[in-house]
Amino acid sequence: MGARELMWSRRDLAKAGLLAVGSAVLPEWLWGSQEAGNATDVTGVNSLRAHADARGLLFGAAVVPQLLDVDGLAAGTTTDGYTLLVKNQANILVAENSMKWGALRPSPGVFDFTQADKLMRFASLAGQKVRGHNLCWHEGNPGWLKPTANRDNARALLTEHILTVAGHFRGRLHSWDVVNEAIEPKDGQADGLRKSMWYDLIGPEYLDLAYRTAAIADPDAKLTYNDYGIELDTPDQAKKRELVLALIKRFKERGVPLHAVGVQSHLSADGPQPGAGLVQFVREVGRMGLEVYVTELDVNTRNIKGGNGEQDAAVARVYKDYPALLLEEPNVKALLTWGITDAHTWLNQMKQPWAVRPDGSRQRPLPFDDALQPTPAFFALRGAIEGAKKHD
Repeated sequence: MGARELMWSRRDLAKAGLLAVGSAVLPEWLWGSQEAGNATDVTGVNSLRAHADARGLLFGAAVVPQLLDVDGLAAGTTTDGYTLLVKNQANILVAENSMKWGALRPSPGVFDFTQADKLMRFASLAGQKVRGHNLCWHEGNPGWLKPTANRDNARALLTEHILTVAGHFRGRLHSWDVVNEAIEPKDGQADGLRKSMWYDLIGPEYLDLAYRTAAIADPDAKLTYNDYGIELDTPDQAKKRELVLALIKRFKERGVPLHAVGVQSHLSADGPQPGAGLVQFVREVGRMGLEVYVTELDVNTRNIKGGNGEQDAAVARVYKDYPALLLEEPNVKALLTWGITDAHTWLNQMKQPWAVRPDGSRQRPLPFDDALQPTPAFFALRGAIEGAKKHD
């Protein structure tokens, strides 16, 4: 990126409320050029959506349909901040939870598409694409599933679910995360497959069954394999990345319908960052004719000492460097954050030690803060998108 990398002045950042913590906290690269206009306007041509559109990219976020004022949007009367933020900033959406088994199937014979359909209506009104997440996972399942499923009915349960759910949205989704997180090296299997409920009841062939069934139910959706912990060049993540790549190669050898790989990208502000190993992985996947989507980007600040300013500076660095690294690759077609505002991030809802900050303050992992105002991460991400190569 050149002189137009990130263009706003210190005065503009102050107007946007981004200097409240003191300018000394934020790194020099964040100040950008003094040529900037008004940094407070992040809508329209200044939005992440507009910058992604200009580069032929998809940018979006995981959203909570229950929070969206769809009727107000349809009537042109909504003033709801979250609704307008999602509409203005994204050209693709994914449901954080509303398309998972647990949300869709309150009982074995009942499917409830209320919230998923609400998301679809919102996206239609806003001119946005939608990703489906997910059709087969070892978590996010309803309480009745595990005691009901057995070796005799598991194949039928999985097939029925995929045919019904993917069929319900047939022809309307950009892509489906068909299988989520099937690799777990700690389970000790030579092929790296996770010993999930589906693996135990059906065997490794559950993977092929899921993809072939999804292809029948919705032949237009791009079928995706989605996983986490493959971004870094640490020994553990390099090993898992190798096992994911081997799984993808086996899919291709068997003619399993697969069109894309999702790299979740739950990153940390401290410690190692993605590098050459992930780039090589993306290129290997591209040589197999597959697209890559960054599906769940956020930045954990649990270990960052200090206040909001220190968190913001560390998070902005990741949002500057990581998209710039991957968006150079022509098969990286989409980037979605896991949530769009700190007000609703899962990292501020989890009570586990890896999520709770020692001082009890809230994490700031996303482009917009609790008050729906742009954080330094917003401007860093926008600059990275602006500096990316134009995609076909």
